[in-house]
Amino acid sequence: MRKSTTVRTSLTRTLSMGALAVAAGTMLVACGSDDSTATGTPSVSQTTTAAATTSAEATSPESEDSDAPGVTTSPGEAATAPPEQPQPVPEGFPGPTESPVDDRGRAFLAELEKNGITPAGNGDIAVSTATYICSAQSQGVPADEIATFVTANVGVEASAAGTQITAEQAGEDAQIYIAAATNTFC
Repeated sequence: MRKSTTVRTSLTRTLSMGALAVAAGTMLVACGSDDSTATGTPSVSQTTTAAATTSAEATSPESEDSDAPGVTTSPGEAATAPPEQPQPVPEGFPGPTESPVDDRGRAFLAELEKNGITPAGNGDIAVSTATYICSAQSQGVPADEIATFVTANVGVEASAAGTQITAEQAGEDAQIYIAAATNTFC
């Protein structure tokens, strides 16, 4: 008798799960299709006429009593809200556009210029590169990884200055950056 109870319970579970799956599938089908594309294009005259009709209906007192579906009888909050006024930008926003270069940075930039490299702008990119060089060296980053990163920054510096350099020139300049940073910045 124990075996027939187990079979009935198993059969009941299986049928229940099947009925649940069919119900879930039916609910998904009832939600509609996934077609979200427009199938028609309104003409200019239809659009203008519909807008004029809706506008006239919205302003006439008779339309407030109308229960016609899809007819807007009063403007929404967004239509009646006052236009947003732009706020003045606070003085000094977003802050200084250039960071001051300290004595170490000036010494580094002078060393670069002495070797024929003119940094872009006030030298922020070059000084950032020098900071990276010193930090990477103190952390024991291999020299070839440092050179790769500095070569990329030299390319960024050249682009910021509005000049184009070859990959070979960028590699040579990177070595100058590394030597200048090691001698004057670190």
